[in-house]
Amino acid sequence: MVRILVVDDNPAVRNYLRSLLEQQSTWQVCDEARTGREAIQRVEKNPPDMILLDFQMPDLNGLDVARQITKIFPEIPILMVTIHLSKQLTDEARRAGIRGACAKTDVGSIVEAVDALLHAGTYFPANNAIQN
Repeated sequence: MVRILVVDDNPAVRNYLRSLLEQQSTWQVCDEARTGREAIQRVEKNPPDMILLDFQMPDLNGLDVARQITKIFPEIPILMVTIHLSKQLTDEARRAGIRGACAKTDVGSIVEAVDALLHAGTYFPANNAIQN
């Protein structure tokens, strides 16, 4: 069973992501976090196999959270799921150690991206699929 941590400040989005991910029989949302700091604490206490991370949160943004987590646990793949997908953000995400990025609204790409990251790949949309 693949254990996934979902990090988003919006409870409706966390529920949506949980139900989407748990449609896959081998994926389980093992925990949720509402803020960046909470995410870091949860990962330190009980490292998941993968993290789905929002970009915009009340305390730390997703890039800051990813930088801190990848310093301690470089092996945990992080997928940024955001409504603010842009070329600049995906470039920053790569530099922060994030292995994939996709839009919250693109259900198919979220499942595809999680699968790619779990198989040691990366998942970034083609430049023509995102706004600059």
